[in-house]
Amino acid sequence: MAIEQAPESAANGAAEAAPTASEYIKHHLTHFQSTPQHGVIDFHVINMDTIFWSVLMGVIGLLLMWLAARKVTAGVPGRFQAMVEILVEMVEEQSKAIITHGNRAFIAPLALTVFVWVFLMNSMDFLPVDLFGSLFKLLGLDGIFHHQRVVPTADLNGTLGMACGVLALMLYYNVKIKGLGGFVHELFCAPFGSHPALWIPNLGLNIIEFTAKTVSLGMRLFGNMYAGELIFLLIALLGSTATWWGFGMHVIAGSIWAIFHILIVALQAFIFMMLTLVYIGQAHEGH
Repeated sequence: MAIEQAPESAANGAAEAAPTASEYIKHHLTHFQSTPQHGVIDFHVINMDTIFWSVLMGVIGLLLMWLAARKVTAGVPGRFQAMVEILVEMVEEQSKAIITHGNRAFIAPLALTVFVWVFLMNSMDFLPVDLFGSLFKLLGLDGIFHHQRVVPTADLNGTLGMACGVLALMLYYNVKIKGLGGFVHELFCAPFGSHPALWIPNLGLNIIEFTAKTVSLGMRLFGNMYAGELIFLLIALLGSTATWWGFGMHVIAGSIWAIFHILIVALQAFIFMMLTLVYIGQAHEGH
């Protein structure tokens, strides 16, 4: 009797050990952090996975651009060179249209770097959601890397960090183009005028403008990529139902969403690049 009941008890134990849908999603939405987080805002916490994967994607992006420049030919280009040339021309045309005067020797390569970097980070969302968890378990590292999120742009800390970088460039070009005195004068005297009674309202509105640009730039990218990551997790749960229709819907829905998500990944990278150009272009102009 005991031998006959052993498989049943083992099956019950496995069922009890399996995570629920909410536990599964919560696990995959938890970062590999330097220290446990206390509260919604905790500046002592570093999301190690966000830093690692964002730096890795940046290195890969630079490597791809270096390979394209190294293998460039004057004759008929290959497919990789043609793709890079189309991308470079597109970025150059956008930078010319937005920044009509001023030196674009740094701005155009910056925009190209931003597009490639954000695109590669967004593309990490196409990897299977349980890929690295299974790999770490196979290597016996699941105890160390119990949590791992590989989409840096689905982390608000990462996108707001990039947005703060764009803010620093906005401030830099405001000072470079207008001079420190001209920029300070614009902060206090635009848009309502230079009357002393309007200095405080002008300064308040300009601070709100810079803050709104920075927050919206980071929140837009984060919101779209976080939603895409969450939908992939929900689709993955369909495959865990161990039924033929669940597996079928998992394959069908996953394929459809992956195809549609290609547009989102490219579009969000393009929007982030365009807004970076627009904000830097506005720094070249006066009120």
